[in-house]
Amino acid sequence: MQTTRPEHPARAHGSAAVIAEISAGLLARAAHTSPKFLYDSLGSRLFEAICELPEYYPTRTEAAIFEAHGAAMAHDIGTGVSLIDLGAGNCAKAASLFPLLQPAQYVPVDISRDFLTESVTRLQQRFPHIEMTPLGLDFSGGFALPDSVRSRRRLFFYPGSSIGNFSPEQAIAFLHGLRANAGDDGGLLIGVDLVKDSAVLDAAYDDAIGVTAAFNLNMLRHVNHLVGADFNVRDWQHHAFFNPHEKRIEMHLEARSAVTVRWQSHERHFASGERIHTEDSYKYTRQSFVSLLEQAGFATNRVWTDENNWFAVIYARVIPD
Repeated sequence: MQTTRPEHPARAHGSAAVIAEISAGLLARAAHTSPKFLYDSLGSRLFEAICELPEYYPTRTEAAIFEAHGAAMAHDIGTGVSLIDLGAGNCAKAASLFPLLQPAQYVPVDISRDFLTESVTRLQQRFPHIEMTPLGLDFSGGFALPDSVRSRRRLFFYPGSSIGNFSPEQAIAFLHGLRANAGDDGGLLIGVDLVKDSAVLDAAYDDAIGVTAAFNLNMLRHVNHLVGADFNVRDWQHHAFFNPHEKRIEMHLEARSAVTVRWQSHERHFASGERIHTEDSYKYTRQSFVSLLEQAGFATNRVWTDENNWFAVIYARVIPD
């Protein structure tokens, strides 16, 4: 059995909770990691590059919907909201809506704190009149907004179909949490990827020049940093496909040959071809997602789609208690 170890294994930089979460996933019968660990500073930049790829339709399709229907969205939502941008990244998507929504406060939230700080610093120079309150935190497991976020007219903004990273059951729980933080006058503007031909989906998550592969493989470097593991990126390859039964894209890292990985007081032996499940991206029909929103306490106000019905942007209001 092959064992690959760096000459100088890194010490763990993650919190005890992060180390415990990653360890539990890697030691599970079917090894897995949370997709949030794809996003260190380099991972965030690689995802920016993915969004420029011709195969990756979600970003440009969603952007076209915002361009075509942004005025209608602003009419329904109104101006002066507290715009809470989940998974903000470089903040570009939210910034494109600033002229229409004219938010009173912008609250970008992202797990990659350093990348977020750089993005907000640049954005504040362009929009000095908008109050900006960046929050570097992991919101995937639920969160409570601090007092620095205005309590009235909160609009959660969750573009890019990132909701697809959750299973439908997890998505309902996550949206319930947003409902609890939104107040009775709040709402949600969300991007949702729709079910379509599997060839289109497969290409979007396994591009010809390998940017998505690099994005997925970079997660191993991030895990090395967080838990002090000795993953060698060269021992692994990217594997992505559409699972029609579950209606989701699955991303995995597959061992090129038998390998042993060590970290902390743990080790895991991976057989050749064994995989680590790194991300899911669930796809919905329009009606199935509207139903999911209703279960979470939101009433759908409007749905906008592209001409191919590949993607939807939905504005939903809180159902008051």
